[in-house]
Amino acid sequence: MTQRLPIQFCGTGMYVPHRVVTNQHFVDYLDTTESWIITRTGIRERRYAAPDECTSTLSVKAAQKALEDAGMTAGDIDVIVCATATGDCQFPATAAFIQTQLGAADIPVFDIGAACAGFLYGCIVASGLLMSGLYDRALVIGAETLTRFSDPEDRAMIVLFGDAAGAAVLARTPDPQTGILYCDMGCDGTRAEHIYVPAGGSRLPASETTVAERLHYMHMRGREVYKFAVLKMQELVEHALKVTGLTPDDLKLVIPHQSNLRIIESVREKLGLPVEKMAVNIDKYANTSAASIPTALDAARRDGNLQKGDLVLMVAVGAGLTWSTMLVRL
Repeated sequence: MTQRLPIQFCGTGMYVPHRVVTNQHFVDYLDTTESWIITRTGIRERRYAAPDECTSTLSVKAAQKALEDAGMTAGDIDVIVCATATGDCQFPATAAFIQTQLGAADIPVFDIGAACAGFLYGCIVASGLLMSGLYDRALVIGAETLTRFSDPEDRAMIVLFGDAAGAAVLARTPDPQTGILYCDMGCDGTRAEHIYVPAGGSRLPASETTVAERLHYMHMRGREVYKFAVLKMQELVEHALKVTGLTPDDLKLVIPHQSNLRIIESVREKLGLPVEKMAVNIDKYANTSAASIPTALDAARRDGNLQKGDLVLMVAVGAGLTWSTMLVRL
């Protein structure tokens, strides 16, 4: 898609759980070291949801901050979209629990399952609904409790993930200088089993066997995902710039999905971007899937690194294997 969408980000918010889990936690019981984790991932710590927290509760806290930032209340929202791969339960949609906790009665709500690319998928879908004229304001949330789907005995996987939520309020804008300049999304389903939870769905229902074989945890072909993500993210950024006639110098910030610092750095170097133009929070929060881009966006806005009129390019590759790109002038 290359047509400009007059959709603005009215407000953003994020929430991370209070419990900080450092790399030492894993060193204490797994055959790993601090240097091994940092060298291969760039992660130094991550957040774990408390026993009384889940994806919907993290989402609500992020959503409340986004609404406050936008100067709105839940009653001003016309539709809620929740991007998550780790919903509260198989059904109904986690967005239904969010709606209840926010007090946004009777509006349409639904989930999007595009994993790490989910927040941008959600923003694109919500933008389409707003452009149709059916609704005026949308709340889009990216939230995960990935640590509950990570095998604590798998040293290659357990160190990678954290829990978090980010949210944004979207609305149509009459300002011709702001809005979405470009967006795109896609998926290569032939690689669907590169990152997935094998059991728990209709394909392989829960049983004593699936539990014993630890099939309710995430499984990932790390090397294949790494190679795909490096090439795809570079391709997505280059294409977005080409079709909009922009250059890396025009961008204030690139916000990539925080999957692995080596992937982020590889893309940055190949594009010739200076360090300050690439958002990084993986060292503090690890891979939070659908939450990584909205949390980084909110942090950049609240830290003053992004101002009205700045150009921001967001890009993600995730399970599916899905991908998405969005170029926005704030």
